Amino acid sequence: PDDGPHLIHGDLWSGNYLQAQDGTYYLFDPALYFGHKEMDLAMMQLFGGFHNNVYEMYEEISGIDKNWKQRSSLFQLYPLLVHLNLFGKGYKPQVMAILNTYK
Repeated sequence: PDDGPHLIHGDLWSGNYLQAQDGTYYLFDPALYFGHKEMDLAMMQLFGGFHNNVYEMYEEISGIDKNWKQRSSLFQLYPLLVHLNLFGKGYKPQVMAILNTYK
C-alpha cells in the first residue's frame, strides 16, 4: 500500500532491543532511513525474538494495512541478500524460497 515513507529503525531484530530492570524496553543500534513501515515488521519476523502482542500493538497504533504479513517475505528479500553477500551461503535457501514464490 502507498502510504508514503516513514522514519524506520532499519535494523530491528531481537539483538537490537533490551528490557531494563524496571520493565522498560529500549531500541538501539538503528540504521535509520525513510522507508515503508512494513520493513521493520518484516525484519522483526525474519530474525525473531518478538512476542506476537508486539505485532498486534503495532497494527493497532500504526494503522498499518491488515494484510502486511502477506508481503513480509518481499520486504525480507533485501536483508537476506545482504546477509547472503556478507555472511555466506547459509542464507541462500531463504533467498531462493522467496524468489520461488514469484516464479
